[in-house]
Amino acid sequence: MGDDVAVSLDLSNYELLWPAPLFVSEGERVLRSTGSWQARATWLMTEALAGTTAVADFEDLPDHTAPTADPWATTATGWGAKRTVMDQHDWFTELINRGTELRHAATPRPYWPQRRGTGLAHDGSTARDTRRDFARLIGEFSDNGYLVEVFGEECVDDHSELPDASEVIGRRLGIPDLWPLAPETWDELAFYGLIEVFHDLVSRPRIRHYHSYSGCGWHHSEFHNGPARVLYQWKVNQLLREADIEYELAAEGEDLGRLVAVTDDARSQLVHRALNDSPPDTTASVRHAIALFRGRDTSAESKRSAIFNLARILEERRALIKEHLHKKDEGALFQIANSFDLRHSNASQQREYDEAFLDWIFWWYLATVELTNRLIASRGLEVETDRPF
Repeated sequence: MGDDVAVSLDLSNYELLWPAPLFVSEGERVLRSTGSWQARATWLMTEALAGTTAVADFEDLPDHTAPTADPWATTATGWGAKRTVMDQHDWFTELINRGTELRHAATPRPYWPQRRGTGLAHDGSTARDTRRDFARLIGEFSDNGYLVEVFGEECVDDHSELPDASEVIGRRLGIPDLWPLAPETWDELAFYGLIEVFHDLVSRPRIRHYHSYSGCGWHHSEFHNGPARVLYQWKVNQLLREADIEYELAAEGEDLGRLVAVTDDARSQLVHRALNDSPPDTTASVRHAIALFRGRDTSAESKRSAIFNLARILEERRALIKEHLHKKDEGALFQIANSFDLRHSNASQQREYDEAFLDWIFWWYLATVELTNRLIASRGLEVETDRPF
């Protein structure tokens, strides 16, 4: 008898609509679940993969976990050889294990009218309307049950009164009558406010079931806001980038889910390391400094306050800095905070400088905080607080 031949999954027909790490994380959770894991898997693929191909392939496979299934089922591939039949669990496990190999669904290449420059945008206007795009995005989240936890959903068997969605939003934003969404009425305040509010409202239902009585429709349950917020940040930030809006939703920090100024990848990684690798006694100060600096409504004053918070951390680590930096470098680091209008206000301080200076000193100080974090972690150092400068 020949050896069994392993069956490998062909990923070429599947395209991701989600960030790959989120898809893998939610898929691993499905595999750990008990009971109706297939329904959870189907719902995840319906949401996260383009089209219906993956769900159809999954449903065509045998379920060897079913009581009547034959666990020894095989398909003959010729005399003396057998080919193992991949069941639903095997198939879904491989899909999740190889989730990072999936390509993302891409926008179709421009069609003839767009290439000729005579076509209308997809919303019927001559220019992209980001507010309408955002309203459509919220409509997709709503259709998939992401607002059910806060807004509820109608059922023919349940006559309970649902929360007033407009009041829910209005209590948070202080702006009435924003639901149903009417993007043509929004000013910038309402638009950016709604972006931040819905970040806090979305919650992913991990289970859905169809209520057929009187055509009631899908009902959703087992909500979790963690994956919903990751997906929301990813989709909204994509929309903002495409519209050349220089803000993004913060994915971590004190300002999580709030619009912040966009930075390059290197600085974004620096922020990530500073937020996640700071010792517990300085984490709050670092988070607050970053939130002050990168907020959408930041000012020169808030930037100075951000620098002041970082300077306090460096002040406490002055002995460590003296040990590892050249004396002139260490002196220059602290001279800036004393010689310019950053901390103390007196006649000898230099006040006439471009605001870009604040950006430069913030990133220099944050990089120095991150450097000292690594020194502390790698050597197990205890920071000895030096004299105030």
